[in-house]
Amino acid sequence: MESITQILARELDRREEHVQNVVRLLDEGNTVPFIARYRKEMHGSMDDQSIRLLADRLQYLRNLEARRAEVKNSVQSQGKLTEELAAAIDEAATLAEVEDLYRPYKQKRRTRATVAREKGLEELALTLFRQEPDCPEPEKEAEKYVDPEKGVESVSEALAGASDIVAELISDDAAIRKKMRELFTHRAEIASVAAKKDPEDTVYRNYYAFRSSVSKIQGHQVLALNRGEREGILKVGVEMNRDEALLILRVSVVKKPRCASSDFVRAASEDAYDRLIAPSVGREIRATLTDEANEGAIAQFALNLKPLLMQPPVKGFVTMGLDPGYRMGCKVAVVDGTGKVLDTTVVYPTHGEARRKECIEKLTALIKKYGVKHIAIGNGTASRETEQMTVELLAPFRGETTYAIVNEAGASVYSASKLAAQEFPEYDTNLRSAVSIARRLQDPLAELVKIDPKSIGVGQYQHDMPQARLGETLDGVVEDCVNAVGVDLNTASAPLLTRVSGLNAGTAANIVKYREENGSFRSRKELLKVPKLGAKAYEQCAGFLRVPESETVLDNTAVHPESYAAAETLLALCGYSMSEVKAGKLSDLKNRLSAYGKERAAAACGVGVPTLMDVAGELMKPGRDPRDELPAPVLRTDVLEIKDLKPGMELKGTVRNVIDFGAFVDIGVHQDGLVHVSQICDHFIRHPSEVLSVGDVVTVWVKEVDEKKKRIGLTMRRGKTDRKD
Repeated sequence: MESITQILARELDRREEHVQNVVRLLDEGNTVPFIARYRKEMHGSMDDQSIRLLADRLQYLRNLEARRAEVKNSVQSQGKLTEELAAAIDEAATLAEVEDLYRPYKQKRRTRATVAREKGLEELALTLFRQEPDCPEPEKEAEKYVDPEKGVESVSEALAGASDIVAELISDDAAIRKKMRELFTHRAEIASVAAKKDPEDTVYRNYYAFRSSVSKIQGHQVLALNRGEREGILKVGVEMNRDEALLILRVSVVKKPRCASSDFVRAASEDAYDRLIAPSVGREIRATLTDEANEGAIAQFALNLKPLLMQPPVKGFVTMGLDPGYRMGCKVAVVDGTGKVLDTTVVYPTHGEARRKECIEKLTALIKKYGVKHIAIGNGTASRETEQMTVELLAPFRGETTYAIVNEAGASVYSASKLAAQEFPEYDTNLRSAVSIARRLQDPLAELVKIDPKSIGVGQYQHDMPQARLGETLDGVVEDCVNAVGVDLNTASAPLLTRVSGLNAGTAANIVKYREENGSFRSRKELLKVPKLGAKAYEQCAGFLRVPESETVLDNTAVHPESYAAAETLLALCGYSMSEVKAGKLSDLKNRLSAYGKERAAAACGVGVPTLMDVAGELMKPGRDPRDELPAPVLRTDVLEIKDLKPGMELKGTVRNVIDFGAFVDIGVHQDGLVHVSQICDHFIRHPSEVLSVGDVVTVWVKEVDEKKKRIGLTMRRGKTDRKD
């Protein structure tokens, strides 16, 4: 039998020694970002996602191994464990297969077969089920078991009880269930109808007469059916051709040549299918589809979350945040280039022309007083009206001040949180939202880490998914993003520090407290003075923390302290000094390194080639932010309305969400437009994420507009605006 390491190596197409190293590193308590970044030689330069996939699969296989042992012990305690059964359990590749093998030995609730066994009919059932050539007629054999004292009043009752037992034996047979599961997977259909005779027009209207094969149904369709069923709007079922299923079942249980009890077994097999197998396998199929749909949706959420967190920051400028609203007005916050709050107010641009003019005057004064360069507008309620007011507001500034629409999902959750109350005790919840919106433009990552990732809203059906699994996956994305960018040790908030590899809420709070009591950190090494931050935590976090104020320039790079000596050796080999690193004068480093020889240099530095190349990259761009290499957010000075849109119009937009059937793009008209998957590119793609990511700036053409329903159809295929799909 393959070991877990061998299985992982085969499934992930990795060398066995690399897999074994990752398993050992994980078991030793190392974090995924640390392993991915600083132990490349040990795992063949796997990225963080590959290591997380390995870790997930490792957990599953260990659970499978543990369950195998539990099942064997349980069957052994019943005195029924044979060598063949033990071998089958050991060879079972999935938890479902293990449970199928355990099914006949599992303690069941009281069933019809249980009642029949209590009446002493098991031997009759086994005799008839064996279908031996000399087997007597079932009626004649059943006469022996008629016993009114045991509750068997007649031959027909005896045969009915025996049939119940045989039906359960057939249903519990692991090989039969495997065949039925495979049959349903490849041949069954999922069908839905409206629960009411005359249904209303709801978002589930496409499912009032829906049918799809199990093998082809899409994840978003499964989740929609589940939700519609929960809400009582849809009736959903798994449908399988009964004759096709019974043919396979009879071949499995009715022996040839036929004998006197064959018809009895045939009838029992039909009962087993109708009463036990079809309903049970149908539930399993739906559960499997739901699990797969959840995993797909969680993966898509994670895929969308990463580029959202990694959006390029608009740093260093005074920014005004506008949190739009009707009744409570538009909340305003002005923050400086570091995110410090300079001023707050509330204006009412939707409360009549007089209040609108007053609003513009008030905001104009704030822009002039603080030198506001950018305005961030939340995309929620009253966003369109606020955007129109902003365009009018900015007209006199002639492009010197711009605005951007910011995804405000989760801002209200944050503003009412304990964390926000601690950060801004002097402001009410509404004004905290405005501050958060301004900061989201300045540094999306630093602000969004304060919010539960599930509240950021770049997925589909996230509230229907297993919340623990969703949270675990999204937390991993946040952790990977934070550590890929790096964190300024002297300015980072406690929530941001908590996401750094090796740190937790306690050590992050201690870092902030130490900073408040002792002033800015002067080096990474000073971290070791922070209470409860030991050597292991330091090893895990040091490379991801930046200290721009340090005398050692390496403290402001992703070079780990364990590789400082290697960095110094590399500089000496290539004829550079540390002062040239500070001055950014290492543009020819890679050429000199190639001339010297990478393998030779790595050996001289005492590191592997992957680590050497990482060190060289950091020395060439100390303090760099990887987000700066991505397309900048769209900053606008004017606004369109949905009534201004015409088919064929070309626009620039920002991808706000990527889902199974397309992508939603912000084109500056308050209502995001949908680019259906068929309109993303000229060649076939299975999923929009193959081409698009959240935050991408794209060129689109208006395909169709329904002003009444506020629906905008877009295309990314030039010249396809008149096509109907």
